Amino acid sequence: MLSVENLNVSYGHAKVLHDVSLKVSNGEMVFIAGRNGAGKTTLLKTIAGFLKPDTGSVIFEDKKINGMLPEKVAHLGIRYVFQDKRVFSNLTVKENLEIAAYPVKENIKDAIDKVIGIYPKIEKFLNMRAGSLSGGQRQILLIGRALIGKPKLLLIDEPTEGLAAGTINDILNVLVKMKGNISLVIVEQNLSVVGMLADRVYMMKEGKILKEMTEKDEITNKENLEKYL
Repeated sequence: MLSVENLNVSYGHAKVLHDVSLKVSNGEMVFIAGRNGAGKTTLLKTIAGFLKPDTGSVIFEDKKINGMLPEKVAHLGIRYVFQDKRVFSNLTVKENLEIAAYPVKENIKDAIDKVIGIYPKIEKFLNMRAGSLSGGQRQILLIGRALIGKPKLLLIDEPTEGLAAGTINDILNVLVKMKGNISLVIVEQNLSVVGMLADRVYMMKEGKILKEMTEKDEITNKENLEKYL
C-alpha cells in the first residue's frame, strides 16, 4: 500500500532524514520507534504532505505522492493524527465529529456510530465540550475523527505520550479494534505498546532506520528493541 524509498528531508541546511525506506501492507500495523529527535515525526509529516523531501519517493497505491499538498494526500485516503491532541475545544464532541463528516459527505449518524464502535464510552461524552475531555479521550476523539470518510491509511503520532496507564489501556483497546481493518503507521516510544501490537517495527536513530523487524519474537522482546535505542 505504502512505500517510502530513500527519503532525505531537511529543515533549511540541517538534514533530518537520511535515506529512509519503509513499507506498509494492507491492514498492517507498523510502528516507528526511537528516542526524541530521531526523525519520526518528520517522516510522518513528509508522508502526509506537510514537508517536501529533498530526494526520494513516497508511493501510495502505486502513485508517487511526495510534494503533493496535504489536502490532496488526505483526499487519497491518508489521514494524519497529530501529536498535540488538539481538538475544537469550545465545540461538543458530537460537533467535532460533525465537522469531520461534513467535507467527506459521510452521514453524521454513521460517523458517530463508527466512533462509538471503537470506543463505546464516548457516547456518554457526545454533548460535552471537547476541551473538558482528558488527554486520552481527546486522543481517541482525534483517532475517531480520522476514521470518518473511509480512510485507507492512518498516521498516528505518539498516541500514548503523557498519558496515565489506565488511559493507555483505552488507547490500546481502540487500536486492537482497528487492527487488520485499516493500515496504520504509528510513532511510539512506549516499547511495551510496540511489542503488544506491531506487525512490523522500524527502529530509528538520528534520522536513519537502524533495523526493520517483522518476526514476532524480535518485536515482543523489549530488551531486543531497547538495544537499538
